Amino acid sequence: RLQRQFPDLRLALVHGRLSPREKDEVMSRFRDGHADVLVATAVVEVGIDVPNASTILIEGADRFGLAQLHQFRGRVGRGPHASYCLLLTETDAEPTLARLRALERTSDGFVLAEEDLRMRGPGEFFGTRQSGVPDLKVARLSDVHVLEAARRQAELILGRDQTLSLTDHARLRSQVEAYWNRSVAAG
Repeated sequence: RLQRQFPDLRLALVHGRLSPREKDEVMSRFRDGHADVLVATAVVEVGIDVPNASTILIEGADRFGLAQLHQFRGRVGRGPHASYCLLLTETDAEPTLARLRALERTSDGFVLAEEDLRMRGPGEFFGTRQSGVPDLKVARLSDVHVLEAARRQAELILGRDQTLSLTDHARLRSQVEAYWNRSVAAG
């Protein structure tokens, strides 16, 4: 369909159903200038290095998280040419637009990771949910000093009583076991 719309362009297609050898052949054709446009699925998220690639257009950008979009964007702009990342979405839902605005504001992966953590939450420590708010009673994951102090205390306690079997640690052991059991049952 694209070839009919753009008859003067040489198109190449890469997707996950191609064998590694076939993917390499397609990528070589594109890298060597034997194809003008590479149409690809998310398979290009990592491991693609084409210095002359200058523009990436991502359809359905709302279906990807910040980390993936950042990886896709990193596929272009590796050479001397100006680069462009065009993000297409069919939704105007605020969470989607907030993610896209974050990507527009910065190309710093660490800043984007913090923004993603703030927007989606860290998910579960023990379980399968990859987003949401953890069951922390005192701290946020961004409160590094509080978390470091808690870690030091935990190391002191476990250094003296690795199985939490001392009488002083009975309540703590009970809470840890209850948390673990809830997490395992939910996950």
